[in-house]
Amino acid sequence: MKTGILKTLKYLSLVLLPIMVMLPAEAQRQMENLSRGVIAIRKSNDSVYIGWRMLGTEPEDIAFNIYRQTGNGKPVKLNRIPLTESTNFEDENVNFDADNIYFVRAVIRGKEQKENSSYILKAGTPVQQYINIPLQTPAGYTPNDIAPGDLDGDGDYELVLHQTGRSIDTPSTGISGIPLFQAYETDGTLLWEISLGRNIREGAHYTQFMVYDLDGDGIAEFACKTADGSIDGLGKVIGDSTKDWRNLDRSSGSFYGKVLDGPEYFTIFSGRTGEALATTDYIPNRYPLNGWNGHGGNGGGDSTGNRVDRMLACVAYLDGNLPSVVMCRGYYGRSVLAAWDWRKGKLSSRWVFDSKDGENPYSGQGNHNLTVADVDNDGKDEIIYGSMVVDDNGEGLFSTGLRHGDAIHVSDLDTERPGLEVFGVHEIEDNSTGPGVAVFDARNGEILFTGSMNRDVGRGVAGDIFPGNPGAEMWWSGSNGLFSMKGERIGDPPSSTNFLVWWDDDLSRELLDRNYVDKYGTGRIFTAEGCLSNNGSKSTPALSADLFGDWREEIIFRTTDNKNLRIYTTTIPTKHRIYTLMHDRQYRLSVAAENVAYNQPPHTSFFLGTGMKKAPVPDIVMVKKTKK
Repeated sequence: MKTGILKTLKYLSLVLLPIMVMLPAEAQRQMENLSRGVIAIRKSNDSVYIGWRMLGTEPEDIAFNIYRQTGNGKPVKLNRIPLTESTNFEDENVNFDADNIYFVRAVIRGKEQKENSSYILKAGTPVQQYINIPLQTPAGYTPNDIAPGDLDGDGDYELVLHQTGRSIDTPSTGISGIPLFQAYETDGTLLWEISLGRNIREGAHYTQFMVYDLDGDGIAEFACKTADGSIDGLGKVIGDSTKDWRNLDRSSGSFYGKVLDGPEYFTIFSGRTGEALATTDYIPNRYPLNGWNGHGGNGGGDSTGNRVDRMLACVAYLDGNLPSVVMCRGYYGRSVLAAWDWRKGKLSSRWVFDSKDGENPYSGQGNHNLTVADVDNDGKDEIIYGSMVVDDNGEGLFSTGLRHGDAIHVSDLDTERPGLEVFGVHEIEDNSTGPGVAVFDARNGEILFTGSMNRDVGRGVAGDIFPGNPGAEMWWSGSNGLFSMKGERIGDPPSSTNFLVWWDDDLSRELLDRNYVDKYGTGRIFTAEGCLSNNGSKSTPALSADLFGDWREEIIFRTTDNKNLRIYTTTIPTKHRIYTLMHDRQYRLSVAAENVAYNQPPHTSFFLGTGMKKAPVPDIVMVKKTKK
């Protein structure tokens, strides 16, 4: 009897062991090892607002102590008992005749930790709600989109700035400026500059750039499309510097000024130095030029570069552990997504998705933007490419058939349904019919709401801005109202149909448009004087994201003279405490792709708003910090 059992167990071990080996191991997502992110802002003549991060890997019962050291004096603890309610604090009766250093120390299980996260508020600092970053803007250039990343491994974000010269839309003719990228510390130190050269056209649809730690070494990489004559941060030329692939023939009509020939590359750059680390052929190539048509809104073909030069990009955790960068081409008709891995100094292709056939259900479903989320809750990310979703393995998950659109918002928008929902607006063109607005289930594509039938809708937003309604609300250009996610009219239309920002003391979001913030039902609550928004009529910030301080978001604008960036942060105390949004994977990946084409505000993977449940603990591990 005993021998029989042992034989059976031995047999089962021989059968099951290979199966267990083949099964994918559950892996945590590796994310940035962020610092405490302390910020101190002079709020009035004698008061200071202090904010800091709670990290997604820290215990729920963590507390904090705040210290101020004035000049060479002894540090003074400002709180009587450890702070557990929020991650911000107001210090009053401050002497600004000397430097004030603010320290934040964590308290875990009653024991104060040795960390010494600090921020120096210089003597004589004026009352201002921003950090000023002086720029080295070349003549004729304008500071445009920004992507944050830890470029030196110290746990704080640096900024990669797209400096734009003369920008030209894809259907338009003419010679564009040369796209430049500059990396800055927040004190204005210029780390490097990369020129994409004359063979990359400047414009919102050509150059999508990703800044993210792709290999888990603690240093963010910079990735984008390059060409002959691109120059890295060390002055090294990519490809052949003598080549000029621009069409310089003024008599060529619709082809003048465009780059429709020559090699196209994809390059990974060092975030620390701007050095080109690896370059390969861009997937897919542009040929045939007239092969990017397809059915659906605006799906007609052309050979003049309008459809073939529509680029998108994102970062996604396709293996559930380390991120991959996904470079894309096309959305009016044919769409191709190419996933790349950067591992141990090697660049390799993970997979390529190609809608190929004009009658394919995935044809013509792309947007002027995209987003990334784990729609099926398997620990790996999918790419929500407008009206379709591409699975983590590079295969089509589903297509709704709703066609091309200009805006997309993905989160737990309807709190009465499990999982994520997708809200988007759609162009109804070329004698096609269908909804101008729709909501669908991100997991399976089930269409939950349609509106503005047979109308071309260009703008739309979804988010929680009205505390009187459970979950998020939606509105769009021409909607004539604010609607619940089920399509019920619940109020008047908001003042703008643009960006969103968590700014004041409650959990609902505010309206961000141009250089100001409005609160729904209240009106203007903040204006960035002396600053301008970007991207023409889109009126978007250079960046909005949770860059430091507590969980609420910062906003970056350029000054009117284009010589400075200003990072604005809220100074309104709140009693709500949430870990940094940058440790929510979907939110962080939304920030990474915020610069893509028609910019969209970032969203969390969970409902963050009035009446929310406790924020879920993120399944992440922070990579080791890298010494400078």
